Amino acid sequence: MSVRRVLIFVPIAVIIFLLQSYFWVPTYEEQTRGNPSRLNEYITASIGDASLLNPILSADSASSDIESMVFEGLIDRDEDLNFRGRLAKSWEIYEEAFFYINRYADIPGIGMARGGAVVQFLQSALSEDFEALPRLRVSLNNIKEIMLLPSCEYSVTRQEKAPGEGQGKTNIKINVHAPSRIKLVLKSVDQDLFKNLRLLLGKDYFTSFVAKEHIEIDRKAYQKKSAKYAKQILPATEHNPVVLFHLRGGVKFHDGHPFDARDVKFTFEAIMDPKNLSPRIADYEPVKGVEIIDPLTVKIVYKRLYSPALGTWGMGVLPEHLLNEEVLAAEAVSLGKNHEDFSIRQSSFNRHPVGCGPFFFQEWKSDQYIVLDRFEDYWEGTPNYKRYTYRIVPDLLTQEMEFYAGTVDSYSVQPHQVKRLSADSKYQSFSGLSFGYTYIGYNMRRAPFDDSRVRTALGMAIDVDKIIKYVLYGQGERITGPFVKQTDYYNDNIEPLPYDPDGALRLLREAGWIRNEDGWLEKDGNRLQFTLITNNGNNLRKAVLAIAQDAWRHIGIDVRTDLLEWSVFIQERVNTGDFDALILGWSMGIEPDLYQIWHSSQTNSHQLNFVGFKDQKADDLIVRIRQEYDHDRQVAYCRRLHEIIAREQPYMFLYVTKWTAVLDRRIVIAEKVADGRLSYKKITPTKTGNYTFFFNKWTKLAEVPSFAAEG
Repeated sequence: MSVRRVLIFVPIAVIIFLLQSYFWVPTYEEQTRGNPSRLNEYITASIGDASLLNPILSADSASSDIESMVFEGLIDRDEDLNFRGRLAKSWEIYEEAFFYINRYADIPGIGMARGGAVVQFLQSALSEDFEALPRLRVSLNNIKEIMLLPSCEYSVTRQEKAPGEGQGKTNIKINVHAPSRIKLVLKSVDQDLFKNLRLLLGKDYFTSFVAKEHIEIDRKAYQKKSAKYAKQILPATEHNPVVLFHLRGGVKFHDGHPFDARDVKFTFEAIMDPKNLSPRIADYEPVKGVEIIDPLTVKIVYKRLYSPALGTWGMGVLPEHLLNEEVLAAEAVSLGKNHEDFSIRQSSFNRHPVGCGPFFFQEWKSDQYIVLDRFEDYWEGTPNYKRYTYRIVPDLLTQEMEFYAGTVDSYSVQPHQVKRLSADSKYQSFSGLSFGYTYIGYNMRRAPFDDSRVRTALGMAIDVDKIIKYVLYGQGERITGPFVKQTDYYNDNIEPLPYDPDGALRLLREAGWIRNEDGWLEKDGNRLQFTLITNNGNNLRKAVLAIAQDAWRHIGIDVRTDLLEWSVFIQERVNTGDFDALILGWSMGIEPDLYQIWHSSQTNSHQLNFVGFKDQKADDLIVRIRQEYDHDRQVAYCRRLHEIIAREQPYMFLYVTKWTAVLDRRIVIAEKVADGRLSYKKITPTKTGNYTFFFNKWTKLAEVPSFAAEG
């Protein structure tokens, strides 16, 4: 295909520039002629640079792309979407459950509750001869061990606002006289345990436990809060799910230092340290503690039911020896900074990362490229490619030209090119429906976006079907809510907002916005005016920006637009909440946990609920989804949450794209067979459409293999 055909509708100045760039770039054949090392280097391109290379801190796709090569988690999912071990070779999931001896309870068959009697009663109930309803029998059969823990006394401290002292804080000392309690070790997590045990111990056994009788507060002014404190300190029942990871031995970080359980514990503590401002805190807040059993065994105990628990340990593990307090303090001193305020977020590690993934960091030249080299001691075997280069090419046309020339090895096809490039015999192509969506997000902290009628009206003024038809060339589908469309968590019963400009004007009129003589909407003498922003380098978002501006101006809204470089867009506007409205997208996982993006506690700077969405019913459902282990009930909660978010319209949910990527047919999977020879086979995507799943086995051949040439 000629360059002329590609650039026919591009302004002449751009054509000249790109033609010059194109002819100045050596072709793939020219690169490899006398330089076979090009066969050993994989080069990809991105419209935006990484922000920082630390998996506990970053929240952008460019950083994530590099981190997935440099760092390794304890687990991930295989090509069939089942969890598989990475730095952990195996794991066990069970539960430790607790409840207090309730001296006021009258247990059927034994009378007043006493510690030893309750233990004996429970043990006798474990016998198959004991008659029990089926659901109670399921819970009883799941009990592995019963223990009586003695009563104890201790003190705790809570901080409260000092009465009559402005904004000052005061410490409240609480003396606790905890009664004895029962510990049950369960073979697996049983979210219905206490509901079922009520059938055995009496329906009021747990609810009649009076926790406040077992605490004393040293300050009379806070006595009225005794019930609240007691409920927190002495909950009548406690679910403590446990994940016991058995780590892989012999794994090394890129600097040769051995990986062990200390690194897992350190990574968790680094996420939870408020100084680091990690956006991942919400995923790990349910963890009660991380205990090192031995160098290759780590026990993670949760303080409550948390169904996404296992999946969170796909997080890349940090090297404790390079980021501990002593190392950070020394770095702070060398930089002339106060070591007490210095955190991992300020560390040079974020531009020179060290992990134990398949590639190690080599060089980062901002807004130009990031270079990684393969790690020869990678635990799963050395990758086939010797080098991985991540180039920053903000212009998609330039990316396209460089792909044709062979100076980048992959290309994310634009919608208008799908039909043509998918049929081109020089390339292998992969496609599917994305796990995620594109949206317009409104800053609900600012007027007029604090009114749901305005947000809904803005959505009704935009013809999304035309965007899909003419901007995406049909390579997309409407979406109405926050869950992955291919999963059963997504509520298919919710209809997209209709394209109805007149209806939008009626809603705006109801909200007090009336057109003035010049045709602009006004309220209390103020024009309905705001700025819509997105990142530069994404032509689809740029097109949506123009379409939204035109649609809103058509109904009398004065909309300005701005395109920002990716790093500025994320760090200075999104992370700080300094915007009116923006166009952005989410790449989603399979799990339905939306706490980080939608819970009201996640609206601070550097957190992911940057639009400021707050809704108590939504919060309750988000927490229920996290604590629900029954799939059908979890689906029901997700669909109700979908309804609430779709009704409130904190985002205008636009579309989910159909992605297509192309590679040269010379890139194949290469594996050694029994006699040591290499066997080649085609690249195939996983169930999620991840065609790079076996990237470490990819190689590029000098010639197209016969099976690839045949298609």
